[in-house]
Formats: sequence, structure tokens, C-alpha cells
Amino acid sequence: MRTARFTLDPAFTVAQVDPRIFGSFVEHLGRCVYTGIFEPDHPTADEAGLRTDVLELVRELGVTAIRYPGGNFVSGYKWEDSVGPVEDRPRRLDLAWRTTESNRFGLSEFIAFLKKVGPQAEPMMAVNLGTRGVAEAIELQEYANHPAGTALSDLRRAHGDKDPFGIRLWCLGNEMDGPWQTGHKTAEEYGRIAAETARAMRQIDPKVELVACGSSGQSMPTFAEWEATVLQETYDLVDYISLHAYYEPLDGDVDSFLASAVDMESFIENVVATCDHIGARLKSKKKINLSFDEWNVWYLSRTEAEVSALDWPEAPRLLEDNYSVTDAVVFGSLLIALLRHADRVTVACLAQLVNVIAPIMTEPGGPAWRQTTFFPFAQASQYGRGEVLDVRVDSPTYETKKYGEADLLHATAVRAEDGTVTVFAVNRSRTEALPLQVALAGLGVTRVVEHSALADADPEARNTLDEPERVTPHAVEGTEVLDGGLTAVLEPLSWNVIRLA
Repeated sequence: MRTARFTLDPAFTVAQVDPRIFGSFVEHLGRCVYTGIFEPDHPTADEAGLRTDVLELVRELGVTAIRYPGGNFVSGYKWEDSVGPVEDRPRRLDLAWRTTESNRFGLSEFIAFLKKVGPQAEPMMAVNLGTRGVAEAIELQEYANHPAGTALSDLRRAHGDKDPFGIRLWCLGNEMDGPWQTGHKTAEEYGRIAAETARAMRQIDPKVELVACGSSGQSMPTFAEWEATVLQETYDLVDYISLHAYYEPLDGDVDSFLASAVDMESFIENVVATCDHIGARLKSKKKINLSFDEWNVWYLSRTEAEVSALDWPEAPRLLEDNYSVTDAVVFGSLLIALLRHADRVTVACLAQLVNVIAPIMTEPGGPAWRQTTFFPFAQASQYGRGEVLDVRVDSPTYETKKYGEADLLHATAVRAEDGTVTVFAVNRSRTEALPLQVALAGLGVTRVVEHSALADADPEARNTLDEPERVTPHAVEGTEVLDGGLTAVLEPLSWNVIRLA
């Protein structure tokens, strides 16, 4: 096969990586919360009912901002139900997922969970703009963030939380363009309520960071028009607009599935163009950044049947996709797409964190383990901190039904403060190894610290309860830096992390 090539030069960069790009998402959906992060009767549970085996894996995963409590769930969410004495909290029907919510785990418990994850974990709170509005949003903000001396801040203190939660990052609703959303709105309706809510929240705290709902996907019939209309109302009031995207192989088309990041990059670039068009029209010097606050591989085609079969159970097994090596390679490619656009994507949330389309799985009363997708995220979070270098590949290509001609190589690179460089690369070929040459201009790196790959002779291999370590990254031999260049061979269908110093 022809060699793939690119050049790295410290003079040509994209942007500093915002740590929030390694965010995740906890929704009251399926077993994400109950028997996921929270299981008081579990052998590893701490005094708060949190599974310490899950906490250890969440820390290892390296997540930062965690979005909560939804997702579709938030459009029927009454925040008051989730605070105060647990025995007094009401049980509610959740229309989004046809389940019953006990509210045993609520806002205070979520903040306590974040503190145990570590200082890098910050809350990203969504407010209900589906069935509720401005008043409820600012009441929640006052309860969560005001120090003391008002009815709601004193109520928080009476509930046992003396210190404010300090929530800086807020989502103004969720997927309000979607007909599936409780309280679905037109762009005009949503833009108006989002602007009113943003204005009120800024009266409480001018430094609050706000995310307006963008389209739920690039395939939505109102895509781009929705963003333009919403931003026309909210441009000077919000900091981000959201993007959501999920990918799965449809009709057995694995080649198109492997090129999913082609669509993700197009989605990002089209939203940036729309944002900048509205900014120009408003004669504003402000730049709206992107919050890609839902992304993953999700076998979405199964979901409707799963949900419609439910009869209001509590925390059922729902959306528990078991990820293969192929899924993990696509997942890694999506991470590369986010890093390649770090100049405008400054928040991103892997949906979700535990059990529900998640990198971490648990068994009630039993073990927790890493899915195949755990490893690309953990490696990117650990080694993808610093400045993204501009990578423009010269690669062999292949044909896809969905996206036309696509590169076999998908890659980016990040230079850390200490001068070390990490190359993240995916070989999309299912059958052939891909030779790689990288010119290292002026970077001062002279050796390969490590070349790790996630690949397997069986592309359908996956980690399960019975075989929790069937798939793990392995070391690759023969990768070297010689005469100012990196040479490597990328295994077929592989996610690669090459660290240089």
C-alpha cells in the first residue's frame, strides 16, 4: 500500500486544547445512575452510596466537565424533586424514556460525586426549557450558586450543603428542535425563551457560561436555519451552541461507518460557518464556540423498539451497547475530529459515562469493566493536553457509499508544554497495514517513547462481563524517529497513539 504522510511543524498550529473537550454526560436514563455510579448496596459502595470501583474507572478515564441531568430527561425535569431529604422526594414518570424516576439520586448527590471524581470534574447543568422556563431556571441557579441569605440559598444550606455548588456552565435546554422532545419548539419559539432565560441568568451572574441548543444533528430538516434563527436572538447572550452526533453501521456498510468522522468534521465546519455568518450580519466581533455535548457510537436503530416496550420500570437495562474493536476505531476517529477543531470546539461530552452507550459497564452487585471505547478516550485525555498541531494528510483513499472518497489515514497531533508530541492516528483499512511517514520540522523530538495500538484479528472482539479484558491496547514494535522523521506501520483497522520526546 502507498505510504501515508504528513508534516508537523510548531509554527503551524490549530489551538490550545480546552480540557473541557474531554467531558462526559450523566443522564437519568437506564442504569447510568442507578447501579451505575450509585448503588448503595454494592460491596464497594462508600458512605454516600457511590460505587468506588466505578469512581476509580471514571478517574482513569480522565473526564472533565460532566453534563447533567440530561438529555431528553431534562425536558420533564423538576429540579425541586431532586433536593432535600431523600425520603421526601417524589417518584415521577419520565416521559422521555418511559421509566419511573425515584429521585433517590439528585442534584446534591451529583455534586458530591463530582468532588470524589476530582478537581478536574466540573458540573455542566442543563435547565428545563421544555415544560418549564425562565422562572424555574433562575430559581435553580439561585439554589445552586447563591451563597446565603435568600429563601432558595438558605434552603440549600438547610438541606446540608453549606457551600454553593459553583456551577458555571449551563445548557439552555436540550435538543429543542427534535419532535421527540417534550416541549418541542420552533426555532423562533426556542430562540426567544433561550434569550429570556440567558438574560435573567446573567442578571444573577454576568460571568455564567451558557450553551444554546443547536440542531440535534446535521441531517435535521431545519439544520443551519435553526442555528441562524436561534443565534439571531441569543448571539450576545450565549457563549456556545451545541452539536449532537451519533454514528452506527447501517445496512452492513462498515466502510462508511469507519469514515463517520468525515461527517462530524463537516458538521463542525458548517456550524462554525453559520455562527460566523450571524456574527458578521450582527457586526459583532464576538466568536461563538461549539459545545459538542453529545457524541458517540450508538446503535440508535435499536432504541425505538427498546423504549416503546417499556412500561414505566425503574432503571431498566436500556441502550447498553457492547462495543467492538471496529466501534472503538470509529470512536477514536471521532476524538481526532474534535481535536482537529479545537479552535472552536471547546466543550465536548461523551454520551454517556456508565452503562448507557458508555465506556464503563457494571453489573448490579458485581464488577465494573472497561469497554473497548474506554481506551481511546483515556489515552486522548491523558496525552491530548497542549497545543494541537495542524495536520494535513497525504493519504491513500477508499470509496464509501455515504461519504464518497475518504482518506484511509485520519490523524492529529498534540504538543504538550514540555515539548513532547503525541500523534493520534486511525487506519481505516480493514485488510491492509498502512505505512506512515511524518516529517518532524523544528519540534526537537528524537525518539519514540511509545507506540500503542488498539486492534485485533477479530474486528468484532469486545469486552464483556465474562471476558472483561479481551481487548486492550498493545505495544507496537519498529516505530522510530530517524533523520528528522517518524516512520511507523499502522495495523489494519487500528487506533494508534505514538508518543515522541
